[in-house]
Amino acid sequence: MNDAHQVLVAYWAAAESRDWDTLAGLLAEQVVYEAPQARERVRGRAAYLRFNVEGFPGDWHLNVERIVGEGRHAASWVEFSDASDGYPGVCFFDLDEDGRIARITDFWPTPAELPASRAHLVERY
Repeated sequence: MNDAHQVLVAYWAAAESRDWDTLAGLLAEQVVYEAPQARERVRGRAAYLRFNVEGFPGDWHLNVERIVGEGRHAASWVEFSDASDGYPGVCFFDLDEDGRIARITDFWPTPAELPASRAHLVERY
C-alpha cells in the first residue's frame, strides 16, 4: 500500500479496533510521533505502539470525519471520544519510500496538559 489515503484508512481502522499488529505493519521502524500542543514526542515503532496501548486505556473510539491525501502525504480530521467527552483532532502523516508511516503530527484544539499517566512514555521538547 503506497497511497497515503489508503494507508490512513487502514491506520484509523486498526486503531479503532485495537488491532495493534496491523497498526505496527503500517508504521516505519523509526516513526516519529509529535503532539505539539502537549510537546509530546515518541520515537520508534515499538515506543509508539506502547504509547497507544498504555497511554490510552479504557473505552475510547475514533470517528474519521475526513481524510485528504496524495502520494506520500495525508491529513485526517478525526473525533476521539471516551466516556467523558469528545475531542476533534487534525493529524498529518508522511510516508516513507516503502509506503509506511514515517511521521505523525497530531493537533488537538482542546487545551490539554501532558497527563501524568503518559509522562513515562514520551520525551518532552
